[in-house]
Amino acid sequence: MNTPRNRVLVTGGSAGIGASVCRLLDEAGWQVLNFDIHSPVDAAPCEWTRVDMADQDSLARALQTAIAQGPLLGLVNNVAAIRPAALEDTRLADFDWQVGVGARSALQCAQALVPAMRAAGRGRIVNVTSRAALGKELRSGYSAAKGALNALTRTWALELGAAGITVNAVAPGPINTEAFAAANPADSPRTRQILEGIPVRRLGTPDDVARAVAFFMGENNAFITGQVLHVCGGITVGLSQ
Repeated sequence: MNTPRNRVLVTGGSAGIGASVCRLLDEAGWQVLNFDIHSPVDAAPCEWTRVDMADQDSLARALQTAIAQGPLLGLVNNVAAIRPAALEDTRLADFDWQVGVGARSALQCAQALVPAMRAAGRGRIVNVTSRAALGKELRSGYSAAKGALNALTRTWALELGAAGITVNAVAPGPINTEAFAAANPADSPRTRQILEGIPVRRLGTPDDVARAVAFFMGENNAFITGQVLHVCGGITVGLSQ
């Protein structure tokens, strides 16, 4: 008789880091649900639900449907939104959109899933943040969203630890994804500066990040909570943390 697999929600799981997270968590034994506005790029081992994470009502309906099918004991808040702009050029609507997708949706998902985790006496939440939370030019909205996620990680860890729920963050550095390429043109001096500043002398891969997420999601890793792990090739070493 097969034991039912624990269910996990991954937001933004259709491509890049999110797709790698879905694959590795499936291999680790989780039943993966993916909320994303885009369809999966590959035949990903997950159940995809089309959700506009900027739309609170759409997300609420999707969460209600997912919860009705059974408890979700895992949550990976991976979705992000980015519109690079200098401070003076950052539109308030763009700022609100980036924070809404990257941080508000994480709060909404956690609020919906935590009751079942409390009832089960266990749960795992991993927030995918970014080294940009330490500061990065042209990223007012994006860094604000990721910095908020780091703060939420610590706050939730304090609130949920006694319930057997761990909350940690994985903060990627430069990762070779389509999103990175779009925001960091190959011929840009800023991009060259990033590459030259990575101690391991290469961009990270989505799997580099997904392996860290899978570690925090592990059933045996119940004594680690409230941590922010930079998966960055060493680029954050020496920066204020």
